[in-house]
Amino acid sequence: MSSISPRNPMKIAFFSYKSYDKEWFDKHLGDTGFEIDYFRVRLVAETAQYAKGSDVICAFVNDDLSGPVIEELAGYGIKMIALRCAGFNNVDLETADRLGIPVYRVPEYSPHAVAEHAVALILALNRKTHKAYNRVRDGNFSLSRMVGFNLHGKTVGVLGTGKIGRVFAELMRGFGCRVLLYDKFPNTEMEDKGYSYVDLSTLLKESDILSLHVPLLPETAQIINSGTLKMMKDGAMLINTSRGGLINTEHALKALQSRKLGYLGIDVYEQEEGVFFQNLQEQIIDDNTLALLMAFPNVMVTAHQAFFTREALDEITRITLQNIEDFSKGVDNENRIELPE
Repeated sequence: MSSISPRNPMKIAFFSYKSYDKEWFDKHLGDTGFEIDYFRVRLVAETAQYAKGSDVICAFVNDDLSGPVIEELAGYGIKMIALRCAGFNNVDLETADRLGIPVYRVPEYSPHAVAEHAVALILALNRKTHKAYNRVRDGNFSLSRMVGFNLHGKTVGVLGTGKIGRVFAELMRGFGCRVLLYDKFPNTEMEDKGYSYVDLSTLLKESDILSLHVPLLPETAQIINSGTLKMMKDGAMLINTSRGGLINTEHALKALQSRKLGYLGIDVYEQEEGVFFQNLQEQIIDDNTLALLMAFPNVMVTAHQAFFTREALDEITRITLQNIEDFSKGVDNENRIELPE
């Protein structure tokens, strides 16, 4: 592993920063000796030049780390890519490996934050609390069209049992739900706790609520599509707090229009780049699919905020800086992303 001499402070080009990023990272810098240049722009080919003179780039979920961008970063002398997120589907790992640029991520920062947000989407969609809030503020105390259902006794399918999926399963069991699990690699601890793993077909057919907790990989891309949607119960609820690319949005729209899909709650969206993490109140959003989604009364969209808790921000910052420090000292750690064999 290449590294930087500890006598020379690491210079970090920090892309897609928001005010809370700067607050947390400045607070945790301490005596690391790192220097951070914060850039509000998203990392794309046209903005990669901002990294000139830096040793490390710090990137987020919607930054472009495709092959050409990494090639350009290498030309500017970038020696490490530090992701301040868990997902890495936006990174061309083969190009980074070929150029000798290690890529690190934050694999687990606050599984409870994301799992709890998934529960919040379920409760809001079911009991229509967002609509009730607006109605009451307008002086409308009617209960017309506000009927929901009891979570107790419903079947909840958990697609993916990494740490977030496992926490989510425990939360839903607490509501008295029947919880079914699917994962390519079943977790024995969950089986010991009495959870049942089933095949994907059974999960889809039996779930009243299906929540997605798998990473976006070639084998999981658009795992929710016309075929899998047809297998789901009529009127089922679909929740996604993982990655937008897990759902074929056009197919989900058709399932909503045909009443096959009863509810959709998403914190992530296939085409969220350039939309999420920005204030577009005074602009026309040039995305007809997203506009149509938001027009459905049984759809709730939040802007990739499931991770957004104080505890999660602390952990993201701490681990990101630790990854950079380990790299600077030539120390390997488990957060480096290795190419699949």
